[in-house]
Amino acid sequence: MARITAVKEYLEKTLRDESKSWTKMFVFAEAKTGIDRLYIFVGSLMLLALYLVFGLGQQLVCNIVGFVYPAYQSMKALESPKKEDDTKWLTYWVCIFYVWLMAPTEYNGSLILYRRVIRPKFIQYQPGLDRLLSNARDTAVKTAAGALLTNKED
Repeated sequence: MARITAVKEYLEKTLRDESKSWTKMFVFAEAKTGIDRLYIFVGSLMLLALYLVFGLGQQLVCNIVGFVYPAYQSMKALESPKKEDDTKWLTYWVCIFYVWLMAPTEYNGSLILYRRVIRPKFIQYQPGLDRLLSNARDTAVKTAAGALLTNKED
């Protein structure tokens, strides 16, 4: 409770600071509405938060929570001497990669991975692999036939 009181006092002081550029705006809003500027500020923050969560800002909030924050924490973990935090964030990124591979979207990772990496390499190496498999099959058939013929002669 003391922390909330301290934050409230800090906001009151900051919102009433005449050297700040927003003071005139809050004086005007306070005069027109008759509502204390602290409540105008908190109400504005709440409306912004609701807009970001339920309005057009959903994608922004999702990107910050799902990518920007983990990327920041990953960089901090890499720069710290502890190994445990590195493992934690590496695990996070591996899980995100697996989710991306299975995502039921047009840009799902498995299709992109197949089209850009696996398929070109498969096409590049397919003739050589076909020759290798054909030679292995021919060798296996000759070996098996030779073994059968050797057993019949005995």
